[in-house]
Amino acid sequence: MKIATFNINGVKARIQALTDWLAAAGADVVVLQEIKSVDEGFPREHFEDLGWTVETHGQKGFNGVAILSRLPLEDVARGLPGDEADEQARYIEATVIDSIPVRIAGLYLPNGNPAPGPKYDYKLAWMERLRLRGAELLASEMPVVMLGDFNIIPEPRDAARPQAWVDDALFLPESRAAFRRILHQGWTDAVRIRDPWATRGPFTFWDYQAGAWSRDDGIRIDHLLLSPQAADLLIETGIDKEARAGEKPSDHVPVWVRLAA
Repeated sequence: MKIATFNINGVKARIQALTDWLAAAGADVVVLQEIKSVDEGFPREHFEDLGWTVETHGQKGFNGVAILSRLPLEDVARGLPGDEADEQARYIEATVIDSIPVRIAGLYLPNGNPAPGPKYDYKLAWMERLRLRGAELLASEMPVVMLGDFNIIPEPRDAARPQAWVDDALFLPESRAAFRRILHQGWTDAVRIRDPWATRGPFTFWDYQAGAWSRDDGIRIDHLLLSPQAADLLIETGIDKEARAGEKPSDHVPVWVRLAA
């Protein structure tokens, strides 16, 4: 089972780029972030005609997450538990049914800038809710993949120029500590274990401005965290960096794992 995450930065604006990547990638399940569409406005029929099951949790103009799957989905849940007043569409879960069922937790974690301030407070509170939900998912003792745009640069090596991010909510010590608290519950950072001794990169995001892509001035903020049961099934993981070089690309690229499920 190949499972991918892709911050598409507007599904309608990138529909051709997404369609082309889907045709080439061979993924079974794709979690999207920043679809920037209400549920009714998502181009559902386009993807259903291509053989995908579509589940969305949308919001007008910004945010929004979705799951595209070649395999059956069950027990779909929308919204991160812990704050009934939170109206931002940033979280979706479903169980993918195959020879071994896998629970998917797709997320678009708040950016948090400017920090300090209410947006940063919301980011940290959201991460604590995610930690609590992560504990519940781990307690299920089933294979779980928690994936998406975390808006967290975990370590200096995850940025081409870490000094440029020292005052940014993505790299502040409190943000990174909150991410470690989640990781230390027992999750495996699937991309990092590919090359645990790397001193630079890999990256998953390059800004549209200032020639960031041509200079490889990237950061790693798109992550796939595996429960112990999912980590036991891990075959390989990858980053489809070439997607950033395509026509009208997202500023993120797809990141994926393949599980023996």
